[in-house]
Amino acid sequence: VPVGERLRRCKQEAEKQQEVEEVAEKLEKECQGLIEFHKSYHELFQFFCNNTTIHGAIRLVCSKRNKMKTAFWSVLFFLTFGLMYWQFGILYRQYFSFPVNLNLNLNSDRLTFPAVTLCTLNPYRYSAVQKELDELDRITHQTLMDLYNYNMSLVQSNWAAQSSRKRSPRSLSHHVQRHPLRRHKRDEPASLKGNSPPVDKSDWKIGFILCNETNEDCFHQTYSSGVDAVREWYSFHYINILARMPNTKALDESNFENFIYACRFNEVTCDKANYTHFHHPIYGNCYTFNDGNSSLWTSSLPGINNGLSLLVRTEQNDDIPLLSTVTGARVMVHEQNEPAFMDDGGFNVRPGMETSISMRKETTMRLGGSYSDCTEDGSDVLVQNLYSSRYTEQVCIRSCFQISMVERCGCAYYFYPLPSGAEYCDYTKHIAWGHCYYKLQVEFKSNVLGCFSKCRKPCEVTEYQLSAGHSHWPSTVSEDWVSHMLSRQNKYNITSKRNGVAKVNIFFEEWKYKTNGESPAFTVVTLLSQLGNQWSLWFGSSVLSVVELAELILDFIAITFILSFRWLRSHQLLASAVPPPGAHDNTAFQPEPSGPNAPHRFTVEAVVTTLPSYNSLELCGQYRDAEIGLE
Repeated sequence: VPVGERLRRCKQEAEKQQEVEEVAEKLEKECQGLIEFHKSYHELFQFFCNNTTIHGAIRLVCSKRNKMKTAFWSVLFFLTFGLMYWQFGILYRQYFSFPVNLNLNLNSDRLTFPAVTLCTLNPYRYSAVQKELDELDRITHQTLMDLYNYNMSLVQSNWAAQSSRKRSPRSLSHHVQRHPLRRHKRDEPASLKGNSPPVDKSDWKIGFILCNETNEDCFHQTYSSGVDAVREWYSFHYINILARMPNTKALDESNFENFIYACRFNEVTCDKANYTHFHHPIYGNCYTFNDGNSSLWTSSLPGINNGLSLLVRTEQNDDIPLLSTVTGARVMVHEQNEPAFMDDGGFNVRPGMETSISMRKETTMRLGGSYSDCTEDGSDVLVQNLYSSRYTEQVCIRSCFQISMVERCGCAYYFYPLPSGAEYCDYTKHIAWGHCYYKLQVEFKSNVLGCFSKCRKPCEVTEYQLSAGHSHWPSTVSEDWVSHMLSRQNKYNITSKRNGVAKVNIFFEEWKYKTNGESPAFTVVTLLSQLGNQWSLWFGSSVLSVVELAELILDFIAITFILSFRWLRSHQLLASAVPPPGAHDNTAFQPEPSGPNAPHRFTVEAVVTTLPSYNSLELCGQYRDAEIGLE
C-alpha cells in the first residue's frame, strides 16, 4: 500500500478515535448525577491518595512501581494512624474521667468569728432523776464489791434508803439485774451464770450480756479494761433513766455564773444574748457562743486580744464519778448552724492552765455533677435530716443511724434527735433495745447499713485549723490574789487554787484565709486542642484533612453497600434464568410456520469496526513523521 494511502487511513482512524472519545466524554457528563461514587475500591483509594492533604498518603500512589516502597509506606501510614487513635483513646478516657484542677486562693479580709461550744465535762445530778441515780449508784456499789472487793463511798438520800427495803417488781434493780456486769476468762465466752473468778487475774475480761426478749439470741459486750466496762455499763443504765423524762427541759439546771467566771470578746464583756445552752448526757452542761441567734461577732484584728477569752471553773463537786473520769472542760470550734459533735472535733482544756487556741480558716469548694458526688444542700441525699441545722456529712450519718434504729428496734437512741412519731429507747417499755442497739452498731461500723455510702460530702465545707499552746495559770506568785478575787466576784469558794480554774483564749492567727476551689481540668476546647495536636503530630494536617478522611470512610461504606446490592441482584437474576429441573428447550424441533399469514423474518447484520490499537497508532505516528520528512 502506498505511504500516502496509509497516512490517509491513519488520519481517518485518529479522527474516529477522537470522535469516540468525545462521544464517551459527552455520555459520561450526561450520566453524572447529584451523587456519584467510584466504581471500585482501587479507584477510590487512588483518588484519595492523589488528592488528600494528609502527609504520606501520596507516597502510596507514587511508589506503586516499587513494591518495597509501597509496602514500607503502607505499614508506616497505618502504624501512625493506629498510634494516633491510641492517643485519642487516652485523651477521651481522661476527658470522661472528669479530672479537676485545684485552685488555691489566699484572701485577706475581716473574718466572721465561728461558733464556740464549751462543756463542763461534769454530768450533772439533775433533781428530776435524783432518785433513780441514787438507786443506780447503790447497785453499782454492790457490783464493784462483788467483782473487785471495792467499797465505793456513796451518799444516799432518804428515798434511796427507803427504796432499798421495799421495791416494786418493775423497779430499776429489776432491769439492772437483767443486764448484770460479769467477768470471765479471755479465752472463754461470757456466761449467764454467776461471777466465778478465774484463777489468774491477768486473764480477767469484764462485760455485760444483752439478750433479746426470748433470751435466745444474746450479744456479749466485753472489754479488756474494767474501767471502760464499768463506765459503759453505767452509761447504758443512765441513758435508760434519762429516756423516761417526758420533757428534757426538766433537766435544765445550768448555772452559767458557776461555770463561766469571765467572758470577753474583742475586749467587750459577753452577756446572756451571746450564748445558748444545752445539756449532754456525758459532757454535762454545754454553752455555745456566737451561734447566730444574735448579731455575729467579727474579728476586727487578729491576735489574742481580739478573740474570745473565757475563764471557767473546773472543780467537779456535783459530778457523777462513774460517767466522768476527767477534770477540765471540753471546747469545740464549728460553723454557725452546725451542731456541735463533741466526740468528733472537740478537745479537752486542762485545769490550772491557760490554753491559747489560734485558728486559720479554710474553705473547700468542690465541683458537683459529673466531677464528684458532693451535694449542695443535702436535698438529693436519700436520708432525712433529723437535725435543725444545715446539711453536713456527720449530720447525715447520725440521722441515718437513728432512722435505722427506729426501723429495726422500734425506738430511738437518746443521744440523737427524735424522729417524728418515735420515742426514746427505755427498757421499761422496750425490753431488748440494748441487744438490738449493739448489734445494729456493729452493722453500722462495718457499713452494712450503707450510711457511709448514702451520705455524701457537701460541695462547700468550711473548716478551722487549730493549734494550741499551754501555760500554767495562775502562776505561783499570783494564785492567791487571783483566787481571792474570783471567789469574791462570783461568791464561790474555790477549794483548789491551782486546779479549780482554767483560762481559754480563742482567736484568729491572721486575717488571711485559704480557699480551695476546683475547676475542670479538661473542657471541650481543651479536648479539641489536644486532639488537634495529636493529629498534627502524626499526620501534619488540619481540620479539612479530618473531613477528607471522613469522606473516605463514607465513600467506602457507600461503595460496599452498592457492590453488595449488585452482587445480590446478579445472583437473583442468575437464579431466575436457570430453567427448573426436567424442563427442555424444544424450539429447534418446532416446524417453521408457512403460508401467507406466516410472520416475515428479517436478518440484521452488525458491522463492528475495531478501534486501532496502540501499536497501529504508533505506526501512524511513524508514517506521519516519514511524510513530513518527504515533504
